[in-house]
Amino acid sequence: MVANFERTFILHVPSSTENLALIRGFVSNIGKQAGLDENQVCMIEIAVDEACANVIEHAYGSDRTKEVVVRAKLSDDTIEIQVEDTGKGFDPASVEQKEVTRLIQERKSGGLGMRMMKLVMDEVQYNMKPGERNELRMVKKLKRP
Repeated sequence: MVANFERTFILHVPSSTENLALIRGFVSNIGKQAGLDENQVCMIEIAVDEACANVIEHAYGSDRTKEVVVRAKLSDDTIEIQVEDTGKGFDPASVEQKEVTRLIQERKSGGLGMRMMKLVMDEVQYNMKPGERNELRMVKKLKRP
């Protein structure tokens, strides 16, 4: 029996939307190391991009002096991505999950992020301690032959 091998990668970036491309590249490299196909990598990139954009815009109010931390743990059977911040937290249960068709009719941007993260990832968990440490943990199970 081979022991499960885990590798951890950490990216610290200033809280600016200019760094979202850097974050997507980081996540893409992790996905490729995990052996995911291009479509799967793209889906995880989108989920993490949305999470980080939410931190930058909502938790930090676009305050560029703050930092977003993206931690990736790659094991034999999962990719775990954690997005960490020290901004103002929120109660995920309080976010209204409108129907997609209603969002389209109202022509509103936003409102799809949490739904999309839950659709793409196998697990999505929030741990909020506003002003101290907020963490979004997303896990994707790797399908191995």
